[in-house]
Amino acid sequence: QVQLVESGGGLVQPGGSLRLSCAASGIIFSDYVMAWFRQAPGKQRELVAMSTDRRTPNYADSVKGRFTISRDNAKNTVYLQMNSLNPEDTGVYYCQAVRWTIPVRGPYWGQGTQVTVSS
Repeated sequence: QVQLVESGGGLVQPGGSLRLSCAASGIIFSDYVMAWFRQAPGKQRELVAMSTDRRTPNYADSVKGRFTISRDNAKNTVYLQMNSLNPEDTGVYYCQAVRWTIPVRGPYWGQGTQVTVSS
């Protein structure tokens, strides 16, 4: 059974930082593309950052230079370091895992963790 468990969300003031974690189980972690999405109230879920095991990570334009995605294959965990947060970063952050090589598996989603940026 595949499980993705996010943690690290919370309330932070503008300009602050948070580090999200997503622990995966039930998959061969290194085979999967790991990504972070977010969903703000009343908006569609959007891709924030994506990490494969081999390629340079990809970021949404809105977070480039502020957010960093990283992964620890030994711990089956993907992280999202978020710096210089602003209110527009508020939302529920979801972890996603997809295996694109045959056999394709997923996407699998975590339950989400709330990030609120407010003074």
